[in-house]
Amino acid sequence: MKVWIDIVNAPHVRFFKSIIEHLEQEGEEVFITARKFGDVHRLLDLFDIEYTLVGKHGATLEDKLLRSTSRVFELSKLIAREKPDVSVSKHSIELPRISFGLGIPSVYVLDNEHALAANKLTLPLCDQIILPQIIDVWRVLECGADPNSLVRFNGTCELNHLQDFHYNSKIFQELDLVLEKDKTILMRPEPALASYLQADCRKSVLSPIVEALEGHANILVIPRFQEQEEIFADDGKVTIIHPPVDTFSLMKACDLVIGAGGTMNREAALLGTPVISCYPGKLLAVDSYYIKKGLMKRSTDLDEIVDISLGQILGERKELKIETDDLFQMLLENIYQAASG
Repeated sequence: MKVWIDIVNAPHVRFFKSIIEHLEQEGEEVFITARKFGDVHRLLDLFDIEYTLVGKHGATLEDKLLRSTSRVFELSKLIAREKPDVSVSKHSIELPRISFGLGIPSVYVLDNEHALAANKLTLPLCDQIILPQIIDVWRVLECGADPNSLVRFNGTCELNHLQDFHYNSKIFQELDLVLEKDKTILMRPEPALASYLQADCRKSVLSPIVEALEGHANILVIPRFQEQEEIFADDGKVTIIHPPVDTFSLMKACDLVIGAGGTMNREAALLGTPVISCYPGKLLAVDSYYIKKGLMKRSTDLDEIVDISLGQILGERKELKIETDDLFQMLLENIYQAASG
């Protein structure tokens, strides 16, 4: 069996890493494509995953359209030569279109019901759509998905990120971090370039939070791109973390994670680290899942965030566990099922 996997965002590298390794160990051929966006290629290199780089991410609406159109053209020629038996992706715009056009069965992973433009372009063309049960099925169907294509699971996609995680308790030392205070907070800015969030990439909702808390704890920030790094570069009390690094060990070692995005918040929650989401957009269903389970706090009010933060870093860490489905096994079963027709 030959499997084509298209990786278009940095978190997707960790999502597919264990799947890629398992398929290759089983003797299957895995052909991986990626686009140049953020740390995608750096993480693939870090994990020694072979890939073919095709296309880039666009910033403006016009640029997104042009980049995606160009990528469909280039990928179509490449995939027509490769002739995979099945295709797999998570929120790739181009893979469903190419798979549909070339008659390749597709498995698509979805966890963002608010990405309407992307969902309308992709879901009607997908043979199997794997998504968390917490997502309102009507939000998916209204984008054109076939109800018979839906495969729902209890949990979120981040379950697969931690499939083979081993904690490195020396992560602070290995990163040569100078930590002057007893407590450490890790922060992640908002996904300002995403089509589903209207945001200025030269500003961040984290700025006032950093200013309010930097006297109480060490502040580590993992920016998404250069403009976000420049926001905090002149603050001598902030340490900028440059990916790729072992972010899982880093999150687990920290006393608190404050995120204006989504993926790292959910990863931290699964790792048992207290999390506060200050995402400035409409809350995703997968985030509400962790909030309802008591694994994450949510606020966009500065005073409330500061109060919660001080309570979290001064209090004892509570270990909370949740019962979930085996997403790893579910993914494998659906890949083989799609390939077999």
